[in-house]
Amino acid sequence: MTVDDANSGGSGSGPGGAEYPTPHHVVDHTAEPTDDPLAIRLEQLILGAERRYTPFQAARTAGVSMDLASRFWRAMGFADIGQAKALTEADVLALRRLAGLVEAGLLSEPMAVQVARSTGQTTARLAEWQIDSFLEGLTEPPEPGMTRTEVTYPLVELLLPELQEFLVYVWRRQLAAATGRVVQAADDEEMVDRRLAVGFADLVGFTRLTRRLEEEELGELVEAFETTSADLVAAHGGRLIKTLGDEVLYAADDAGTAAEIALRLIETLTHDETMPALRVGIAFGTVTTRMGDVFGTTVNLASRLTSIAPKDAVLVDGAFAEELARTGEAPESEARAAEEAARAEKEGETPPAAAYRFALQPMWQRPVRGLGVIEPWLLTRREPRIPDSGR
Repeated sequence: MTVDDANSGGSGSGPGGAEYPTPHHVVDHTAEPTDDPLAIRLEQLILGAERRYTPFQAARTAGVSMDLASRFWRAMGFADIGQAKALTEADVLALRRLAGLVEAGLLSEPMAVQVARSTGQTTARLAEWQIDSFLEGLTEPPEPGMTRTEVTYPLVELLLPELQEFLVYVWRRQLAAATGRVVQAADDEEMVDRRLAVGFADLVGFTRLTRRLEEEELGELVEAFETTSADLVAAHGGRLIKTLGDEVLYAADDAGTAAEIALRLIETLTHDETMPALRVGIAFGTVTTRMGDVFGTTVNLASRLTSIAPKDAVLVDGAFAEELARTGEAPESEARAAEEAARAEKEGETPPAAAYRFALQPMWQRPVRGLGVIEPWLLTRREPRIPDSGR
């Protein structure tokens, strides 16, 4: 399915409760498509086609049932339009292609609906962001007397092909990375239920900030936090699962990567005077992945650890601590590591502790709602050992 195809459709209902597909341009859920001349011109520019079909005509032309068409359009998240003639050839082509994948046996109906839903949700957020944060600023009239209308059309005309090509490029890159992770999985079950390190990073006192800061200042703070977090997670080999304003959720295939990301987040934001304190919780274990999100006890535990973590600190669960020790990223026992270091120094050898990147300190046991009693560990960066100069 092309980018244009994935962005053209919706779900609706007509007289008597019959359901009809809905075009993507309707966002106010008023059951009527817009008749604004500029909006129609922009729609035609973006979709590359004029309105030709009612929802019923679009489904019939695509050769699919109204029921299946309605399910696809609804999954993509579009508003109701009744029987207005508001659909285009692009809508028909998208419907035909998605239904064709089902007919060919490449996708089941539930999976095809899931594809429509995940694509709709992802691109809807992207489109809203581009309009709110990108186009809105660029379409300020450059000269007195010019209207936003006079600026918007030519600007969209220039940006559209470039943004489309970039979107397809990023999607292909992400698809290649995700496919690579799948083919490296040990078995089919691991493709869905995988052992991952899951981390939550949460801004402390964000609710109080919402009452104290102006809306624009709050928006800038959230954007800076999300941008910094996304950059650090990507740079160090993790995957950003989602952002929730004052909180980010990320995952990594190994504990060492997740630990490095957590400490980098703390270190980076601590040096930013505009940012509140940060706390991070990480857990390691089996995780269920669905539509780019992660679920399960491991995710819940990481969230609980975040809520009890001290300011500018990282708490991890026992399984995560064991994984760091197993991979040689942290010592199993600080006391034993100290003994080994003393012995190695006495014998003039390089202490084993020099290879450890992280330190773990057991914290107090405490009950956690829904998860029983847990013993969190405080994760810190191990101070580099300074060799004895012999003086």
